[in-house]
Amino acid sequence: MESNVKNGAVPGEPAKKDENSRRGNWGNQIEFVLTSVGYAVGLGNVWRFPYLCYRNGGGAFMLPYFIMLVFCGIPLFFLELSFGQFASQGCLGVWKISPMFKGVGYGMMVVSTYIGIYYNVVICIAFYYFFMSMTKLLPWTYCNNPWNTPDCSGVVSSPLNATLANATTSLVAGVTEVVNRTKRTSPSEEYWKHYVLNISDDIGNFGEVRMPILGCLAISWFVVFLCLIRGVKSSGKVVYFTATFPYVVLTILFIRGITLDGAINGIKYYLTPQWQKVLDAKVWGDAASQIFYSLGCAWGGLITMASYNKFHNNCFRDSIIISITNCATSVYAGFVIFSILGFMAHNLNVPVSEVADHGPGLAFVAYPEALTLLPISPLWSLLFFFMLILLGLGTQVSSFLSWRCSFDSFSVFCLQAGIYWLLLMDNYAASFSLVIISCIMCICVMYVYGHRNYFKDVEMMLGFPPPLFFKVCWRFISPVIISFILIFTVIQYKPITYNDYVYPGWSLAIGFCMAMSSVICIPIYALYKISRSPGATFREVQYQLQLFLLIDRDSLAFLL
Repeated sequence: MESNVKNGAVPGEPAKKDENSRRGNWGNQIEFVLTSVGYAVGLGNVWRFPYLCYRNGGGAFMLPYFIMLVFCGIPLFFLELSFGQFASQGCLGVWKISPMFKGVGYGMMVVSTYIGIYYNVVICIAFYYFFMSMTKLLPWTYCNNPWNTPDCSGVVSSPLNATLANATTSLVAGVTEVVNRTKRTSPSEEYWKHYVLNISDDIGNFGEVRMPILGCLAISWFVVFLCLIRGVKSSGKVVYFTATFPYVVLTILFIRGITLDGAINGIKYYLTPQWQKVLDAKVWGDAASQIFYSLGCAWGGLITMASYNKFHNNCFRDSIIISITNCATSVYAGFVIFSILGFMAHNLNVPVSEVADHGPGLAFVAYPEALTLLPISPLWSLLFFFMLILLGLGTQVSSFLSWRCSFDSFSVFCLQAGIYWLLLMDNYAASFSLVIISCIMCICVMYVYGHRNYFKDVEMMLGFPPPLFFKVCWRFISPVIISFILIFTVIQYKPITYNDYVYPGWSLAIGFCMAMSSVICIPIYALYKISRSPGATFREVQYQLQLFLLIDRDSLAFLL
């Protein structure tokens, strides 16, 4: 009798093997946790979270962000980990529980493809800044460069030429000029817009290829595939460094940021809710998409990584640790960047809400500005952009474990209009599609496979049933919240903008097509399975459909 209930198996179940000799396991549990942290904690925290928070009014974004984390993010994160670990299959193999819903797995792969494509563009920009930091003087320090405009106002004083007036006269003249300007920009923002991007005036005006960006994009793809050359074993070793080093650099910037003049104003903007924006469905929609984007839900990577766990690993503990670490990192990065924005607003004499780019370039404006204020700034700049590269690689390496193929680099991102396309893909291809796919997966597991069956499976695997809070969230709260957010977002839909630029209708149509291309996989594959069923009559096809849906508990257990 004892042999039938050991290792966490429920009564009547045979003992399960902890190791998967055919598929392989992580070298140790620390590798899985660090890989998952590297997967969840990435550019989404340091790059995407700050600009979404800034765009949605700072503190107005924080309330829905935490609500979505508690009631949707953490429960669905645990659902994906437990699903993959129990089945020991990737995002396609797990759907042997109900073959008709295998389209969910294909949808995850499509989303992962989109994210992998434009995520590497952000990594390539980090590579570009990394290479440009290999100098005695950071090129975005002063306003005396060919790409600067008369509206540029630097924080660091420019070196004086011997033929100029004395330092006091120059300082007074500079202050007078600054006060008289109505709209000023920082040298880091002008470097980003006018030199790195050389941005065009319209998404349809592609312009020329930015050859340095294209070269860095090729390097970023090459590095990703180098990290993946030996699969899970090599990626597990890489994350020992990639998952820990970023916190060292963020801490250095945090200490420097909060000691700057005006930093408190940026932090107040970050933490103070603007209640009129809290009621905006767009803010809630962005908070939901950021939670799923940041945690990596519906990418397929979580299921795949968990499938390499030992069968009785405590994935509940892992999900709590990883989710909280992810959220804490986002909040921590927010303090860093908003303290810098407060300092920039103080020196440029403008409100915090108007001090910088509201789009995905925010991280490449605010962080570089702070780096110029550190001693030996080129060294710190090298370390910071190396950190961004590591954050991006940590997520890329993990996500590509579930989708290995050679991708087109999409050189459109290297054109002068590339930033418009980057924002379009970020807002549509990898936003609400993540939320929809996660919701469908939750509903399928709870109501098609059956919540009682799944709760018993988790108990067999962990030795204890899922906590009541997670049971309620899986069955009711998470799907209901997601459904309401989707409905109200559609009702209050607002086209995306990039600062003052409004996207034309044809580009929004492309965005919707990208968003639907992942979700449409689900009904298309379901119809395909029905059409391939052996029944010749409608009644027989209906019977086959019922077989797909009415799955008993053994249909998942046999995967082991």
